[in-house]
Amino acid sequence: MSVPPSYADLGKSARDLFNKGYGFGLVKLELKTKSSSGVEFTTSGSSNTDTGKATGSLETKYKLKEYGLTFTEKWNTDNNLATEITIEDQLAKGLKLTFDTTFVPNTGKKSGKLKTAYKRDYVNLGCDIDFDFAGPTIHSMAVFGYEGWLVGHQMAFDTAKSKLAQNNFSLGYKAGDFQLHTHVNDGAEFGGSIYQKVNDKVETAVNLAWTAGSNNTRFGIAAKYQIDSDAYVSAKVNNSSLIGVGYTHTLRPGVKLTLSGLIDGKNFHAGGHKVGMGFELEA
Repeated sequence: MSVPPSYADLGKSARDLFNKGYGFGLVKLELKTKSSSGVEFTTSGSSNTDTGKATGSLETKYKLKEYGLTFTEKWNTDNNLATEITIEDQLAKGLKLTFDTTFVPNTGKKSGKLKTAYKRDYVNLGCDIDFDFAGPTIHSMAVFGYEGWLVGHQMAFDTAKSKLAQNNFSLGYKAGDFQLHTHVNDGAEFGGSIYQKVNDKVETAVNLAWTAGSNNTRFGIAAKYQIDSDAYVSAKVNNSSLIGVGYTHTLRPGVKLTLSGLIDGKNFHAGGHKVGMGFELEA
């Protein structure tokens, strides 16, 4: 048995089919470069076609592999500054420590978070602490796996109010080409997903969600077809008759184009449909 995924990554394969390859209502450009000294730069910008609002971000990352250290600096056009320092597999095998801070110069607001993660065969544990003057919030996560079965629990405790802010459970099964994931969030929201890799070219996923006290069940189907090694098409539809389609093509090594569209099936002639385009450049 390999190391089970973290709680946040449970059901990730199904979610990726619903989220990756789409960018409705956005025109996005992302550029990744790496200096000779090993510093990685990621610059991205996007424009919302509905509002016209443009946003951008810059991330720099430097790794000292011999010491297991990673330094990350982030900035965006909302003038948020973030610094992240990570040390992995140094204090103990499988242990990862991350100190994350953010600062907003306009308001002077500061925040910090200490993240710990420990993973070995059959177990993946995590504990995060949000530092707040009113009182820190403690987040804990645990996933246990055995012979394909996965059981997870996620909890958040607000020390200022001395009460649970989050209490989630998850159960799943993972095989070579099949994954099943179910979850219960705060005893009120129920959901599940099924992912299947049909063959080397076709992947499919189904998800559903239901909230206690509501008759509204959310349901969706997604699929991805790998045309060749450089291109794939994706499609998804939900019970609100929203139909999403996407096409991703690697034009050449380091240049990727993504085109996507969202169609409102209930109001096909009324308009309101969305399109999106994205470029990813890597040098």
